[in-house]
Formats: sequence, structure tokens, C-alpha cells
Amino acid sequence: MENNRNFFITIALSVLILTLWQVFYMNPRIESEREAARIAAEQAGEAQPAQPGQPAQPDLPAAPGGSDLPGGAAPAVPGGGTGVPGGALTRQDAIAANGRVVIETPRISGSINLTGGRIDDLVLKDYRVTVEKDSPNIELLSPSVMPDGFYAEVGFIGGEATGSLPGPDTVWTLEGEAKLTPSTPVTLRWTNDRGLTFTRTIAVDNDYLFTFSDQVANESGEAVSLSNYGRVARIGTPHVAGFYILHEGLIGVTGTEGLQEIDYSDLAEKRQIVPGKSSDGWLGITDKYWAVAMVPSSAQPFQPRYAFFDDGRVRYQADYLTDPVQIAPGETRTVETLVFAGAKETAKIDAYQESRNIRNFDLLIDWGWFYFITKPMFYLIDWLFRLLGNFGLAILATTVVVKLVFFPLANKSYKSMANMKKVQPQLLEIREKYADDRMKQQQAMMELYKTEKINPLAGCWPVLIQIPVFFALYKVLYVTIEMRHAPFFGWIRDLSAPDPTSIFNLFGLLPYDVPAFLMIGIWPLIMGVTMFLQMRMNPTPPDPTQAMIFNWMPVVFTFMLAAFPAGLVIYWAWNNTLSIIQQGYIMKRQGAKIELWDNLAGLFRKKPKPAE
Repeated sequence: MENNRNFFITIALSVLILTLWQVFYMNPRIESEREAARIAAEQAGEAQPAQPGQPAQPDLPAAPGGSDLPGGAAPAVPGGGTGVPGGALTRQDAIAANGRVVIETPRISGSINLTGGRIDDLVLKDYRVTVEKDSPNIELLSPSVMPDGFYAEVGFIGGEATGSLPGPDTVWTLEGEAKLTPSTPVTLRWTNDRGLTFTRTIAVDNDYLFTFSDQVANESGEAVSLSNYGRVARIGTPHVAGFYILHEGLIGVTGTEGLQEIDYSDLAEKRQIVPGKSSDGWLGITDKYWAVAMVPSSAQPFQPRYAFFDDGRVRYQADYLTDPVQIAPGETRTVETLVFAGAKETAKIDAYQESRNIRNFDLLIDWGWFYFITKPMFYLIDWLFRLLGNFGLAILATTVVVKLVFFPLANKSYKSMANMKKVQPQLLEIREKYADDRMKQQQAMMELYKTEKINPLAGCWPVLIQIPVFFALYKVLYVTIEMRHAPFFGWIRDLSAPDPTSIFNLFGLLPYDVPAFLMIGIWPLIMGVTMFLQMRMNPTPPDPTQAMIFNWMPVVFTFMLAAFPAGLVIYWAWNNTLSIIQQGYIMKRQGAKIELWDNLAGLFRKKPKPAE
């Protein structure tokens, strides 16, 4: 009976993992492929653009207070290019179309567009598209005329008394240095027709944080009222991984709502989402490993918003509008806005949160619901990496640490399992004695457990403990950029990607590719073998159906985990190996029989023929 209970609990846990795999992996993958097909169809011209003569939808609907933010239509490009999908415009052409200030730091390069004073050209020096050394660097931001335009911009709006104000079409004048570096900020200046002078100083640190300091000098002779706005805008619908375990889309922490994660598809359906006003926080757009986010000044309350536009070109936008600021004649006011644009490195994000007092900025990284497990696990792996010099070794060491932490509980569990084996003869006697009286049978068994100090459910604890650790590690491997392109040894060049080998082409010896579902690499096979051996430590279930499932479960898990990150498979295989050693040692000390060798021998033993 006890073997059956443990068996069915194992089956239930396996079904749970398989279900989660279907929900978190296969279903999102299918949806992602459908979305990619839809985007491809739109780019091929199936999406309906705005008709000639039809008024284009404004960049932003009326914001609270009755003001509209400036329009964001794509600027014209010399030669007639429009930047719409299918055009011949290149990124270099788009960059060359406007006056620019070069950005050059140890970790990023690019330029500031003097039209709009926006950052719309940014390349990450430390990251490449693939693991190949000659692979192109990641291009994070691109001009708005591109099909995948992505940019950050700040500006002002006001009433009639203010005259024209800096917006997307404003051409700023550069003063002083023509290159932005961590040691040399750049200064832009623009004066309107009413005597308002705007001086924008842009600074950047050694990593990914820009500081926009906008100074407004009122020489108009009368008081004016201005509101500051900022936006992170993205042209087109980007391809996303489509996993529920990871958020890619619009994101922010503002007001009392706290963290808001908005998918592109949800925003396209709702058109806009307007949270409550806020006096602190941040908002922007995030990818799996990169993000662009704005931190408005805390000097004035602001209205955050997430909006979708399809006025000829699909556009997603995270923006804010501050309450108006009164500037008296002869007065000068300064508004400071922070812009993060770069890789979501944990140490840098945490440092910005601390040094700049940005509320919950660490949530820019999708640590998930089990934040309290996932983030500490990352810190442990990262510390071990710095000690050992390899993330694969760090994962192996983390497994040992986790085993040590839970050793007392696992030790007690395995002892209880060993004792269960020792009392199997007595349990059989009880079952035979009270075969017709289930109540007395249960009472006698419970009395035996109490006398022998056995917990019949203790054998399930090692599996139950492993599940949250497994998913926490999966999250760390999947969402943290530190794991991206992190090599192990041999053929594993990226621990965050599946094992690239397959038994079905003899691990690359045969000159043909295999379908994705047959990519059963070396590490998934090692994991399957260790799982098989671990299960053989216990007696084979007497029921033929149970025995069949018992035999096939490692095969199912081998195919299932083959699509998971290699680092996760390595963890599972190593954890199984440690569990086998630990369980065998404890069973030997308790005098319980280890079933492994008999079970393995039984696989090759000739089965007796059924009686005629």
C-alpha cells in the first residue's frame, strides 16, 4: 500500500511538471509562432494603412488637464523613404539623415538625434546577437523611421502663452563638446518665439544611465505654465519568446498600483491603460535581456500611461505627463529625467535603485512570483561563479549547497524510507490478517508506524523540495542576462540554451539536421540515465501498468527536458546523482536492502513463460 501511495504521489508530481511544461513552454511557443506569422503578414502588406485623406490618429489622446502631447509621426527622410516595412531605408541612412552628437562610453556607442533631442541610436558593446565572436553587437535603439524604431524622448507642452515648445520636430543647437562620454556631458540649446530658452544637458555614466537636465529660462515678460513629458516608443510589434514565465512588453512601477506588466497583445486590444497619478517610480519597455525605462522627476506629480497606436504604423508607447509648473518672468526652472537604456544586469539595476532612490527598480528584471527564492539563488550562483570562474561549475556547486541546506530533512526522509523497507514483511502480515477489514488494517499499520517511528509520507519530501528549487533555477537561467551565452565545457557554449547535440544524428557525426523534437542531446541523456537509476533504488511496483509507467517515466522526462536550458538539465542530472549517493549511503547504514542492482539485473533476466 505504501509503495502505491508513493508511486501515485510521484505520478501526480510528474503530471504537474508535464502540465506546467505544456502551459509555460509549448502553448506560448505555439502562440509565439502564430504572432510571428501575423507580424510577417502585416509586413508583407496585409495590414491596412491609413487611407489618403483620413485624419491620422494623434500620438496621444487628451491627457488629464485637457492637454495633448506632441505628435509622433515619422519624420521625412531624404530621397522619399518613409521607414515603413518593405522600404529600402537602412539604419545607417536613417542615422545620417539628421544632425547628431556621438555617444561613446566603455559599454555603449551610438548618437543623439539633434531633431527632437532624443536617443534613438544605441549599440551595446558587450553583447552580441549569437555566441559567435564575429556576431554583430546588439542594436538596442533605432531611429523612428525604421520598421523597428525604438527611442526615448523628453519634451514640454504648454498653453498659447508659451508659444512653440521643444518636441519631436525641434532641431536643437549643439554647444561645446560634440561627443557624449562619461566625463564630457553635452549641452543643447533652443529658444522659442516668446523668449523661452531651453538648455538641455545630457550626461551618461560608465554603464547605461542617461541624465537629461532641462533648464527653462523665462525671458518672455509674463508667467508661463509648462508640463514636462517623456516617452519610450517602439515602432512595430517585436518578436517575443512568448513564455508565461517571462514578461516582454511595457512595464512600470508607479502610484499605488505597483508593478504593471502589459503585454503587446493586451495593449493592442485595450488601446491604452492609464494608471493613477504618481509622485515617483519609472516606466518603459522591456525585452528579455534589454530595457529602456524613464524615471520622471519627483519634483512634480505625473500621469503615467501605456498606449497603442496604429495610424498607418503600429506603435507602442510608455509615457508620462507632469503637472504644470509655473515659471515667473525672469525665473529659471530645471527638470531632471533619468533614462535607462541597456542590459538588465542585476548588479547595475540594484545599484541604480540604491544610488538614485528608484522605487522597486529591481523589478525591471522579471524575478517572478517566487522572488524571495529566485533572487537569492541568483546571488548564490553569481557568487560561486566569481569564485569558480564558470557558471556551469557554479550551478553544480549550488546543487551541493542546496543539498546541504536540506540535508537534515532529506536525511530523515531517506531514513524513514529505509525503515519502511525493513518493515515490509510486517506490513504484508497485517494486510493478510485484516484483508477483509480495511479499518483494522489501517489502524494496525498506523500503530506499526508509530512504534517504529516511521513517517509513511517522508519519502515524498525530497521530490517536493526539489520542485520550487527547480523552477527558481529555471527562472534564473531563463531571465538573467548573466547566464546568456555563458559556456560550460565541451559542446555547451550557452547554458541558457538547450543542449545543441542530438543522439539521432550521432551528436553531429552524421551530416544532417534533425527536427526540434528529436534534439535529445548528451546532457538530457545523462539526466535520463540518472533519473532511471534513482527510480531503480526502490522496488518495482507489482502492478504491470504501474511498472510500465515506472519504466517509461525517465524516457518522457528526457524528451521533455531536452528543450530546457542546458544549465537546468545539468543541475537535474547532478542532483539525481547526489540523491542516489545519499540515499544509498543512508539505506546501507540503516541495514535496508538497496534494490538498484536487483532491479537492473531483472531487466535482463529472462521472464518466465505464463502457464499453459
